[in-house]
Amino acid sequence: MNRSQTIKSLIIVPIIGILVALAGSQNGLSFNGIPIFTLCVALAFLVNWIAFVPAYSMQSEKFYDFTGSLTYISVTIVALLLSGKSDLRSIILAALVMIWAARLGTFLLRRVSKAGKDDRFDAIKPDFYRFLNAWTIQALWVTLTAAPVFIALSSAKEVELGPLAIAGLVVWLLGFGIEVVADGQKTQFRKDPTNREKFISTGLWARSRHPNYFGEIVLWAGVTLIAMPVLQGWQWVALISPLFVFLLLTRVSGVPMLEAKADKKWGGQEDYESYKANTPVLIPKL
Repeated sequence: MNRSQTIKSLIIVPIIGILVALAGSQNGLSFNGIPIFTLCVALAFLVNWIAFVPAYSMQSEKFYDFTGSLTYISVTIVALLLSGKSDLRSIILAALVMIWAARLGTFLLRRVSKAGKDDRFDAIKPDFYRFLNAWTIQALWVTLTAAPVFIALSSAKEVELGPLAIAGLVVWLLGFGIEVVADGQKTQFRKDPTNREKFISTGLWARSRHPNYFGEIVLWAGVTLIAMPVLQGWQWVALISPLFVFLLLTRVSGVPMLEAKADKKWGGQEDYESYKANTPVLIPKL
């Protein structure tokens, strides 16, 4: 991304955030006259922009992913407190997000601490605008991904839990379990010195080349199902969450980057080519 494209992104990304905030705030609760969902979106951007300042000063990306998780947790708590909600749906949604964010944040922080750096940022850290853009995009990532939760927590509508919420919880548990197990299997694989410079093809990774991403897509679909009964009007913009997560992981920053990296490292090797030919990219084979 060149300088011109970066500047455009720095303008467009917040605009998208504003539009989502306006849509999701319809039929929602307010705090001191300001829609709570709008405050949630503003806080997501504010947290990341504040974190950018020391990150750029120290030329460090080590707490980038951790800040993303912290944003999920802090915004969820703020939404819950400002809305004053204590119904079971709100408690469950808040708990699911915070559990997921705390687990993923600590996992990624340990990984980058062990590696010493995240090479995705090597080229952009020295550039003020490109590095700021990364943090701005992370704020939008939080906003779009957790939109069902933030909107449900700030919604004026309350509905008792029903079959859809139970189904959503089951789907979340399935997705979360797959993601945790997949990450754990890969971590253990890398700990074995004999696996150095090898690719993992065991456990869930024998069923899918990216089972952790599959799990993440599934769990956000579960969250959306739980939130759906309290959505009304423009609040249905929350349905963008699982679609956004799917497109992000399969078309932008997840699968494409890792597939290219793997092809560069192991492409042409018989065992890797066989693994790639016989293992689905995302949806696990049964």
